[in-house]
Amino acid sequence: MRSQLLPVNEVFSTLQGEGKYTGTPSTFIRLQMCPVGCPWCDTKYSWSFDLENERSRSEVFAKTAATNETFALTTVEQLLPEVKERHVVITGGEPGQYDLRELTEALIQSRHTTQLETSGTFDLRVDTRTWVTVSPKVNMPGGLSVKPSALRRANEIKHVVGKRSDVKVLKSLLADTNPMALIYLQPLSCSRKATDLCIEIAGKEGWKVSIQTHRFIDVR
Repeated sequence: MRSQLLPVNEVFSTLQGEGKYTGTPSTFIRLQMCPVGCPWCDTKYSWSFDLENERSRSEVFAKTAATNETFALTTVEQLLPEVKERHVVITGGEPGQYDLRELTEALIQSRHTTQLETSGTFDLRVDTRTWVTVSPKVNMPGGLSVKPSALRRANEIKHVVGKRSDVKVLKSLLADTNPMALIYLQPLSCSRKATDLCIEIAGKEGWKVSIQTHRFIDVR
């Protein structure tokens, strides 16, 4: 059976800077296209899916610090040799819109641990052993709703917080969440005000604070 083609924007090595796996050397696989439209997104180059931006795998796999809209349609077999670290993070874009069972199963069979980063706006299709990080995106310009099935599948919920009303939104979502999921508050844009608020709320609720540590050590 022919392997599924996935639109890969970039593959790169770094440290996971957020959530449970903070500090873990990781290969990031960034998939192209996102319909969610978060205004603060720092990877807007991965939003569009214009076939004029399709390039060869060699060109896309050679990207370093380049952040552009080019991508390569890639099979799982073609992607696996590009994975250098034991831990693999599949991100986007919005990877939840793709069937990732073949990719995650192949990675796990190759002795990798897998992690999916998603907005939770799609029903997720990954190997059951994949660690799922849901950063629920509510009332974004794309008009998509967070799926209860994605919240129930989540191993951790990582919620961006800039003001107290963001915490109310999170609490309204938790009824549909895996009761064993870890809850992280992530300060919006790493601001001092948002960080102080996250620390305060996490202390009261027994949650955790996730700081984007990769920004402070200047890695991707």
